[in-house]
Amino acid sequence: MSSSIESATAGTQTVLAEAVEAVPLSMSSGQPKGATRASLSPGRRAWLRFKRNRLGFWSLVLFASMVVVSLFAEVLSTDRPLIVRYEGKTYFPVLRDYSEKTFGGDFETPTDYLDPFIRERITQGGNWAIYAPNPYGPKTLNYFAKSPSPAAPTHDNWLGTDDRGRDLLAQLLYGFRVSVLFGLALTITGTVLGVAAGAVQGYFAGKVDLALQRFIEIWSSMPELYLLIIFSAIFAPSVALLLILLSLFGWMGLSDYVRAEFLRNRQMDYVRAARALGVGNLQIMWRHILPNSMTPVVTFLPFRMSAAILALTSLDFLGLGVPPGTPSLGELLNQGKANIDAWWISISTFAVLVVTLMLLTFMGDALRDALDPRKADQ
Repeated sequence: MSSSIESATAGTQTVLAEAVEAVPLSMSSGQPKGATRASLSPGRRAWLRFKRNRLGFWSLVLFASMVVVSLFAEVLSTDRPLIVRYEGKTYFPVLRDYSEKTFGGDFETPTDYLDPFIRERITQGGNWAIYAPNPYGPKTLNYFAKSPSPAAPTHDNWLGTDDRGRDLLAQLLYGFRVSVLFGLALTITGTVLGVAAGAVQGYFAGKVDLALQRFIEIWSSMPELYLLIIFSAIFAPSVALLLILLSLFGWMGLSDYVRAEFLRNRQMDYVRAARALGVGNLQIMWRHILPNSMTPVVTFLPFRMSAAILALTSLDFLGLGVPPGTPSLGELLNQGKANIDAWWISISTFAVLVVTLMLLTFMGDALRDALDPRKADQ
């Protein structure tokens, strides 16, 4: 009898040991499966889902790196030395102007640091100078170039020059920064206007929604390009004027999505409870409904920025964009069209534009998947 009991006990212990080994680590530690994930905030879970999309995540890293590099364009690409040590004194030409007499010249005019005489003065006899990796600015004209413009890529001009003799790498670096900053400003402005209009429509609904919807239909039928041509003929071209004009038309698409979210959320119990407690309309819209309606807003941000960059490039290509002399991707594309034999202008500009738009598209796709409620438990 005792031997049979011992054998039964041993068999039970074996079964229990196998069952314990089969239990996941999260279950054996007293936490149900997925408890750690559920304890994270919605934003943290969305960020983890975004990181799992390798294409979108590395697109974000690469795009952010490109933007950071462009923000330091004055240090990376300029025709002025960063630091000059001349006759025992230290100068910072990248920060301020110095006359030629400062470095042994004959005139009080600002120093041309591409002048062979000045370069010899500041680099010999115990003097030294530190130049930028690309010693050309976006408006630098190299009067000592050995090839006519536009010139093919050389050791001095890594990507060649445009039809005015300006360094193409400097033009692309500064032009990319102008496009990105303009696209970011236009995206923020259009998003604020779109969210405000959609929130008012969706929250108050009724006659307010009907009136604003009719206004949007009339306003969207305005010929935007013709208005840009008219204002460009009346006023001097400026980035601020272009930003205002495009912002007046860039908010209507987003307002429809925000309106739909507010129409849905205004009937929720938490909104009714806030009204019953006497909370004001503005506070309900700002603190209660808006945070729960931001998914379409955040999802569309990369796509809106991509559209803004493309709009600026197209207007610059047509001559309706930024003021003349401002580094611009659209102007370079126009130069490439006018100088078909100068293949380096079209190819390099087109490559920068395509890479920028593709990175923003990949980021938008990854962000859309990360905020998809159907993937909340994945």
